[in-house]
This record gives sequence, structure tokens and C-alpha cells, in this order.
Amino acid sequence: MVGGTRIEFNGQAIDLEPPWRRVILREAVKEWAGLDFEDYPDAASLRAKMEQMGMTADPAKSRGKLIDDILDAFVQPHLIQPTFLLDYPVEMSPLAKRKPDDPRFVERFEGFCGGMEIANAFTELNNPLEQRERFTEQQKEREAGDEEVQLPDEDFLLALEYGMPPTGGLGMGVDRLVMLLLGQLSIRDVILFPQLKTKE
Repeated sequence: MVGGTRIEFNGQAIDLEPPWRRVILREAVKEWAGLDFEDYPDAASLRAKMEQMGMTADPAKSRGKLIDDILDAFVQPHLIQPTFLLDYPVEMSPLAKRKPDDPRFVERFEGFCGGMEIANAFTELNNPLEQRERFTEQQKEREAGDEEVQLPDEDFLLALEYGMPPTGGLGMGVDRLVMLLLGQLSIRDVILFPQLKTKE
């Protein structure tokens, strides 16, 4: 389609040649937002810091969702060149396995390019007891007002109890990748949204 690994997107020259840069999420947030989210161990303290920084922090959001808001506002716009962000906090990844050397974080990465996320991948949690605990925490978030939180899935938990082997998941944003390759700034220009288009 483009005949090489160099493309232009939104006026920026991007080199897709591997290896892509790898950055720990915590370090990226420190660099571009100027804060270490590990200094704020709960949603209330992180929310207060975000408000000091001039951000609007939804009182219904969990610590993980607040970190995601910081990522979106401060880090993602700088990820023009292909970059993998690694090692997400447990609160951001309810289905991912903890890192054995630091249980505050999970084995997860997201790929970014052109200032947008194009891939998400993680080692899937296969411990049914821990997964049930995480679903319980999510249920509390839902009861506190976060309607986007997924409800507990008893069939999934039962499958884990029978013994799910180690697995991994990867989600690729093919539509965003096509945006990059074609230099299109709107997802509407690369994927069909008939319900959003006028007849003309």
C-alpha cells in the first residue's frame, strides 16, 4: 500500500521499522504528566492531584480509570512514533495476570502510533479466586456510579475453576492502522458508519 516502513500522518513523518520503542507506563506518565501515580495509592488522592493539575476528575471513576484519563490527556498525544507502553497497574487491567516480580502491575502492553492506540495485549489471568476478587471490586465501582464496568461473568469464572491454561490476548485496531497507512484523520473515512452519514 505504501511500499515501505515510512509513512506520513497528520503532518508527521513516522518510521514503522522495528524494533518499536518500549516504555514503562509509569515512566511515561512521569515524563509527560509530571506525576508518579504510585504516590497516589487510591482514587481520592489521585483525583485531588488531577484537580490541582486543572483536570476534571469524575468522582465515580476508579483509580485505574483516572490513570487512563491521565494517559489519554498527557501521554498519548506524544506517542507519534511507534511505541509500546508496558506494565499497567492492576486497577487498569481486570483480566490480566499480575507480574510475578511486582504484583502492583500486570503483564500488559499497548501499542501506539500517530498519537493513538492501535493494539492492546496481555497475559490472561487464569486464577479463578483472584478473578472473582477483581470482579467483586469492579462491582463496587459499578455501584458507585461507573456504568461502564463489566458485570461479573459466572460462566467465565466456572471455566477458570475447571482449569484454563495460560493464555494471551491481542486486540488490533485495524481501522486505526488503516487510518495511519492512508493518512486519514477521521475513522469515518476508513470504515463504514451508515447510521452517521446523510443520504447525500
